[in-house]
Amino acid sequence: MAIVKPFKAVRPSRDKVALVSSKSFDAYTDKELDSKLEFNPFTFLHIINPGYKYHQEFTGEQRFQMIHNRYEEFKENKIFIKDTTDSFYIYESLDAHDSFCGIIAATAVDDYINGCIKKHEGTIKKREELFESYLKTTGFNAEPVLLTYEDDENFNKLLLTIQEKRPEYEFSTTDKKLHRLWLVNDEIHIGEITSFFEKKEALYIADGHHRSASSSLLKKDLQKENNHHNGTENYNYFMSYIIPESNLKISEFNRFVKDLNGLTIDEFLIELDKSYRIEEKGEHFYKPSQKHHFSMYLDGKFYSLYLRKSAYTYKDALSKLDAEILYKTILKPILGIDNLDNNDRIRYRNNKLDMLSIKTLVDNGQFEIGFGMLPITIDEMKKIADAQLIMPPKTSYIEPKLRSGLTMYEF
Repeated sequence: MAIVKPFKAVRPSRDKVALVSSKSFDAYTDKELDSKLEFNPFTFLHIINPGYKYHQEFTGEQRFQMIHNRYEEFKENKIFIKDTTDSFYIYESLDAHDSFCGIIAATAVDDYINGCIKKHEGTIKKREELFESYLKTTGFNAEPVLLTYEDDENFNKLLLTIQEKRPEYEFSTTDKKLHRLWLVNDEIHIGEITSFFEKKEALYIADGHHRSASSSLLKKDLQKENNHHNGTENYNYFMSYIIPESNLKISEFNRFVKDLNGLTIDEFLIELDKSYRIEEKGEHFYKPSQKHHFSMYLDGKFYSLYLRKSAYTYKDALSKLDAEILYKTILKPILGIDNLDNNDRIRYRNNKLDMLSIKTLVDNGQFEIGFGMLPITIDEMKKIADAQLIMPPKTSYIEPKLRSGLTMYEF
């Protein structure tokens, strides 16, 4: 049973929401970031980049405290307003190619701890602790965890019924996306939504594993400090954006390696031949068409790699993942890359952002070799989570990516 509940969000006033909301901080170039901060006094970027006001950089706890201060200023100036009624928030974003719609809600930390909210990625303890410190000092979270559930036709109809009303927000952004948000605060609809998720045996994390883990650490710390803890406090929950599986869009990450581990090109190809049938494709862009096939770009040429069935044994759901196969058959044994999390010789790039990056980054000399594969499926992701296994880093790039500053969850 998944606990999903409404909450009182802090969010922008209707007249300023288009100015406040922003992409994630890392999505902007330095030039774009400077422009936003210079010409838009309402952007959420002023909160998460508090040093701009003083023309200096802040780090660590000092930065976190300054973020808290900017956040409080936005509330004092009525740029942010806290809802007086617990609500669910139906959020939709769409453009000419994609449409995403789901519910922003509070989900239980205990569900994450006991495995009702399932994960498929590992987390780094240092990052968990850093983000927990951020949450504890700032007192709010503006980036929901992305959760997914199996599609349900009747529940989809319920959401569509709610969406027939005028949205609280409706605005467009410069990336040509339309954004809408509906408040759900009537008892009947809240009851129907809550009841629907109570019948779900599990929800799956699509994106936000570190945010989930950090919320778990936060709960443990604040519970210890609260002599009157009763389980209803906000820190017992974290903000999530919950969407049906059909709304997920999954892209792959290409892998790039800086050298051939001391091998010549011919020596490398001979080693590769032990596990793969290799076909040279020339200079024309090549992308694999089925699982366990890979593209490779080396020395100005594309190659197709077809895994030899006799050379690899499938043991579990993890061993069937293309990212794991690439690691087990090439990256580790031939190229000598053991630790995928912390190795300067390997880099990853989301294939959605640049279809030809596999060629471009090798041709310009940044890397010696690039590998491409097909994206994972939602079924593969769920099987990994159900088996309590952990995928290799940068296995999937999952959308939607929510804008910051639309709804804030306070602790």
